[in-house]
Formats: sequence, structure tokens, C-alpha cells
Amino acid sequence: MESSTHRIVIVGGGAGGLELATKLGNTLGKAGRARVTLVDGNLTHIWKPLLHEVAAGSLDAATDELSYAAQAKWNHFDFIYGRMIGLDRRRRVIQLAGWKGAYLQDEVPPADVHYDTLVLAVGSVCNDFGTPGVREHCIFLDSRQDAERLRREMLERRLAAVAQGRSHILRVAVIGGGATGVELSAELRDANRKLAGYHGHQDSAEDLDIVLIEAGPRLLPALPEDIGLSVEKELRDKLGIRVLTGTAVKRVEADGLFDAKGSKIEVDMMVWAAGIRAPAFLRELDGLESNHIDQLVVRSTLQTTRDTTIFALGDCAACPLGNGVAGNVPPRAQAAHQEAELLARNLSLWVEGKPLLDFHYHDHGSLVSLASFNTFGNLLGNRMIEGWVAHFFYASLYRMHQSALYGSWRTARLMLGNFIAKNTRPLLKLH
Repeated sequence: MESSTHRIVIVGGGAGGLELATKLGNTLGKAGRARVTLVDGNLTHIWKPLLHEVAAGSLDAATDELSYAAQAKWNHFDFIYGRMIGLDRRRRVIQLAGWKGAYLQDEVPPADVHYDTLVLAVGSVCNDFGTPGVREHCIFLDSRQDAERLRREMLERRLAAVAQGRSHILRVAVIGGGATGVELSAELRDANRKLAGYHGHQDSAEDLDIVLIEAGPRLLPALPEDIGLSVEKELRDKLGIRVLTGTAVKRVEADGLFDAKGSKIEVDMMVWAAGIRAPAFLRELDGLESNHIDQLVVRSTLQTTRDTTIFALGDCAACPLGNGVAGNVPPRAQAAHQEAELLARNLSLWVEGKPLLDFHYHDHGSLVSLASFNTFGNLLGNRMIEGWVAHFFYASLYRMHQSALYGSWRTARLMLGNFIAKNTRPLLKLH
């Protein structure tokens, strides 16, 4: 006999999905007004804007990741490990793929999870725009596994050169001049400098050649022009990174890439960070409306246009800006955070059968970190800030995310613990 408790299923434990599960667990779940379940194909969560630091080795994911099972126990919701592959709206079930572990002899069969209300918060993946060779030869930054692969490959190439007593210039191309590409390029330069120090080399600038490639006329096209120009100057003049704007990549091969003119840029490693799209399985998912980059089209209440029992938030949702402004909410962490807050209120109203609230996006500005070198951005307006003030606000973004998950007191203790441990660990993950 099925329970009469309202079943809310959230698919995706990224910034928005996990914050929403935590809020609903501590309200509806704790009060017994609904059963809240989070579904994710990973066992742990790490904030996606930190993946470039994981890739460089400046952040150890093992120390900053959060267990979904532990978070569920602490905050009155359930966690199911699994990857969503389908939806049956008539039966109100999501379909999870079967899986086989490294030690299991038999495969865990596919499973159905029943819902009364479904929230899709599956984030985004890199968009290769159909460019030949990208999938085969480029590294993405969609997951912790991707970031770890980049870090390990760069580390192994460095260790091999040291072991063989030879000098080797490692050539790395980062394709995409948005925030991810810019921050990754700076982080890799900083990490290489630190790594050289651990191996007894004083100057490491000459053994790492980074080229940052952007198809548009300038870096950081989503930010004010003065920020993009300042960041480009910093990358070129102080960090020694080659910046190629107005350069569209048309083909990728194992040893390099080709631009629109057919010129080849020879490199050893390539990272693709040139755009995003929603996961492909959302495309016309059991009749749900999706756009050209597979995002689910939602109303201002965050309900999907063709099924009021299904909601979507974050990068996988095409949510209108509203207030007479054309376009959709940008795929940013701050947008997912705001949507999670609104949806936590709306689902409480939904369970009670009350009218829902409309989502209104508030742009609080943008910040871009160039590792330990500098930080640029704008807050609540178009005036540029940089230096330690910008870095303070940049660091506070992650603390706000932690506070939404842990609460203020636990976040403060985590900050204190990180400060104490700082002098007991190397500056870079070296293994």
C-alpha cells in the first residue's frame, strides 16, 4: 500500500538541487508534510564553480566534497544513487539506469522512482557545437572526474619530464574565453608556479605555454567590456598567457586544433570550455518542451510549460527574465541559488494547494578570479572592482553556498578548520 504523503523527487544534486533538497527537508520533510527524495548519479557534491581549482590541484576535492547520504540524514530527506534516463508522466515515475560496480558480479537492474511532484535540476554540460574532434580529443570540465583527469594528466607529464631529466614545454590550449576558461587558465599558471617550487625550480613560466582561445571579439562577453579588457591585459602581461580572440575553432585533432582560416595551433592538451547546453536526455523528455540547447522551457513559477507537476531550475531550465525584459535567466550559480529559494517557497504552497509565486532574477554582479594573482568583477552595477576587495566577495560566494547547506555555525567551523589545516598541507595536491 502506497503512502499518502506527498512525494517530491529532486533529480540532480548540484548547487540548486542540493540547496532545494536541504531547505525542503528541513521544512516539509521534518514536519511530515512531504517525503523529499534527492536522486543523483554521484555519491558526493562539490560546487561546480570550484572545478577549475580541482583541475589545477589548488583544491583537494576529497576535503571539500559533501556526502549526499550524510546531508540527507542531517536534513530530513532521502537520497537515491542513480542516473535518470527516462520519464513516464502518465504513471508519474522517473526511470533510473541499471549499473554495475567495480566489484559486483551482477548488474543492479533499472529502477522506477514514483513522484507526485518532480524537480529537474540536472545542470549543464559543455557544448561542443558539433565541432569535429572535440569529443575525442578535448577534456571537459563537467564533473569532478573531468577535473581530476586534467590534473592527473598534467601532473604525470611534469613528473615524467623530471624523472627523465629533460626540459619539456607543456602546451595547453583552453578553448572558450568565458569565466570558466579565464579562471582555469590563470589557475593552471599559478599551479605550475607552485609545482615548480616543490621540484626545486625557481622560474616555471617557460615550461608551460597556455593559449586561451575565444571565438568572439573579447574575453568575458557576458561581463562589462572594461572588465574583459582588464582581464585580458592581466593574462597577457602578468601571467604570460597567449590570448587569441576572434578565433573560432573548426576542427580538433590529437596534436592540435584548426581555426577558421585552416591554421593549425599545435598543443599537447586541450580543454573545451566554449559554452554549455543541458544534458541531451532532456530533449523532448516524454513530451516536455525544450529549446535549442535542450533546456526545459519553464514558466515564471518554474513549472514546465506542459506539465504543472514538473518543475525545473538551474542551468537545465530556460526561465524567462520577466518584467518585460527579453531573454532567459543566465546559467549562473547565483541564479540557481535564487531559484532554489523561490522553489522552496513555491513547493510549500503547492503541497497546500495555494497559488504560486513568480520568479524574478536579481543580478548581483559577476566576479572572476585569476587565482592568487588578482580578482575582477562588478557588484550591483557596472562599476569595476578588483584586488582584495573583489577577492573577498569572490570567496564569500562559496561561503554563502556552504551556509545554505550547513548553516552559519557549521560553515564558520569549517572556515576555522580550513585555516588551521592550511599550514599542515602543501599548497598544491601533489598526488
